[in-house]
Amino acid sequence: MEKCLKLFCLILVLILMSSCAERKSPKEPHADTHEESRPSLAQVKQNLVDKGYEIFDYIDPKTADTVLMQQYFIAFLKKGPTRSKSKEEADSLQALHLEHLSRMYDLGYADISGPFGDDGEIRGITIYNTPTLEMADSLANSDPMVKAGRLVIEVHPWWAAKGFPLR
Repeated sequence: MEKCLKLFCLILVLILMSSCAERKSPKEPHADTHEESRPSLAQVKQNLVDKGYEIFDYIDPKTADTVLMQQYFIAFLKKGPTRSKSKEEADSLQALHLEHLSRMYDLGYADISGPFGDDGEIRGITIYNTPTLEMADSLANSDPMVKAGRLVIEVHPWWAAKGFPLR
């Protein structure tokens, strides 16, 4: 049952991501908007490889376009063994949890994060943009909710096309 739920969640995330438009950063009024200012695909690939990321090219069978695939890490935030806390403690931990996720996003380590809408075993997910599973696992386990035992982390490698809503 848990494996089916995980598979369903992963498929749902993939569907949602494929339906999202590419995220664009706001343009500066006097910024150079020429194509030459954007790094080439070869430069993007080399930069990722130099930083230790796993990548590969995927040829889209419909368009014959080359799509750069990057390995990310999806962290499932699951119910932990220590669920009984006072409302004040739980609210404080929730605030610290949200601060942690915001910091991960601001530092470029997390791209998508959010809770599930049911009261199941898996409480939410975070997709980490790190070169290694060990780094993603360490960042996920530094979450105050995890340290307090309210959540436990399960991290899996996950591939997505570079340049879509993930960075």
